[in-house]
Amino acid sequence: MKKMVWDTVKVFVIFVACTSLFYFGLQVMHSEYEQFHRYDTPEGPSVKVFNSEQSFLERLNIFFRLGE
Repeated sequence: MKKMVWDTVKVFVIFVACTSLFYFGLQVMHSEYEQFHRYDTPEGPSVKVFNSEQSFLERLNIFFRLGE
């Protein structure tokens, strides 16, 4: 009985340690990516993806033809 309680305590301590490590790792990753600016203007040779000169029907036609 004493060995079973001791094994249960060991598993519980390992579980709490791993959970804490995972939680603090997620906090570190969150603080790192919180300061990352995703919507800055691109640098270098960028290409505009959307062509606003096309009408909605032309885009819909391309969507159905090419399966975009």
